[in-house]
Amino acid sequence: MTILQTQPRPADTDPVHTTMTEVMDPAGPQVCDDMSVEVALAVMAAARTARLVVCDQDGQCTGLVTRTELAAVRDSSGYTDRVRLRDILGDHGSSTSPVTTIAEAEHAMRARRLGVLPVVDEQGSALGILSPMQHASAMLGPPVSV
Repeated sequence: MTILQTQPRPADTDPVHTTMTEVMDPAGPQVCDDMSVEVALAVMAAARTARLVVCDQDGQCTGLVTRTELAAVRDSSGYTDRVRLRDILGDHGSSTSPVTTIAEAEHAMRARRLGVLPVVDEQGSALGILSPMQHASAMLGPPVSV
């Protein structure tokens, strides 16, 4: 059996200096905000993903939705097939820049109670996603065999 341990990264890659570009996941599937909840759930199933980046007609990231959120909307008493992603985004419109540090992003995620944070370029196009897993891996070094 191999035991894996993590070690802190050197000071030059600490969360105060590490940027989103270094730790973000790819943005993944991107869909238009006029998509219905049912179609978005079907896209998620086909793409085998638990989240979608939502963009407006100009391709600018307007937020992110998860399978859990969409299922809750679909199962609610007020749901109709006319509900669009833009109707349910709420506070999911938060995003960050690729040059934002991990420390700054962590603060924003905590303050806004976000599970994931889209990373967008100057034009608002989605570049990637920061989730707690990327944040944790930025804080710890790569696994080391012992």
